Amino acid sequence: MTSAPPIGGILETAVYVDDLERAHAFYAGTLGLERMVAGERLFAYRAAPAETLLVFLRGATAEDVATPGGMVPGHHSAGPSHFAFKIAAADVARWRAYLRAKEVAIISEVRWPAGGTSLYFRDPDGNVLELACPGLWPNFT
Repeated sequence: MTSAPPIGGILETAVYVDDLERAHAFYAGTLGLERMVAGERLFAYRAAPAETLLVFLRGATAEDVATPGGMVPGHHSAGPSHFAFKIAAADVARWRAYLRAKEVAIISEVRWPAGGTSLYFRDPDGNVLELACPGLWPNFT
């Protein structure tokens, strides 16, 4: 049996929100992400080199969408989702202080057995975001 070709990483991840402008105020204004695309049903943000956060308007993506290049299959999420941003271990305290200064409640802080730390908080739509430093997963060093 042949093995699968290699995967180069995760290019994009998605979160679903009820109000794109409110989400933009949070993702661009609070977290400092650069918006690359602004549309009626989604905003796309530069999360890191070659990594994109897609912020979709909840309920606007369930149907397939025809594009000049082909069909984008419909997708959706009914409840809060979760994703994590990578941060340096040296920046955990700075992020903790920054979030508090921006009045973003840290709902949990986890110290992982391998030495990493994660800070968890919510966006305005209740999605759970995580700032994680190396030591969370064996492949994140």
